[in-house]
Amino acid sequence: MKYLIVGLGNIGDEYAETRHNVGFKVLDAFAKASNISFEDKRYGSKAEYKFKGRKYILIKPATYVNLSGKAVNYWLQKEKIPVENLLVIVDDVALPFGKHRLKAKGGDAGHNGLNNIAQILGHNNYARLRIGIGDNYPKGAQVNYVLGKWNDEELTLLPKRLELAVEIIKSFGTAGLNFTMNSFNNK
Repeated sequence: MKYLIVGLGNIGDEYAETRHNVGFKVLDAFAKASNISFEDKRYGSKAEYKFKGRKYILIKPATYVNLSGKAVNYWLQKEKIPVENLLVIVDDVALPFGKHRLKAKGGDAGHNGLNNIAQILGHNNYARLRIGIGDNYPKGAQVNYVLGKWNDEELTLLPKRLELAVEIIKSFGTAGLNFTMNSFNNK
């Protein structure tokens, strides 16, 4: 069984430590914990990991968040992975910092990356792991907040939240979506 795990983020040093790049941070934590590394490939960086008879294809798209659908579609086709084995990791301002929510499908909730993936795939019936970044910004300042750097308190708490996200990804492939949602959505 193969699984495509896509962490959304923007390429470039100016975005490296921003809240919007939490998808990249999760996959970097996964790679570090699994002793694997990413290689530059078409439409992004790719790493592979085998765990309990499953093969995880990790992708950090180089298409920028708003055009993530191109990379997602390419890697689904190239690796011949069914869409039910796709998991997209994304930041979410509607969730408090540190909260994770795994969903089987759903709308884009105003997230341009999820919107683009749905446009390219022609549906939004794919799993997504929403990572809460909070909404601690004044009215009209959402873009600056999302593209802003983590504050000191967040940086202290972030490693544990990334570890939990890695556990969720592994469970998604080994135990299935429903079990994983029931086990992790309230942690």
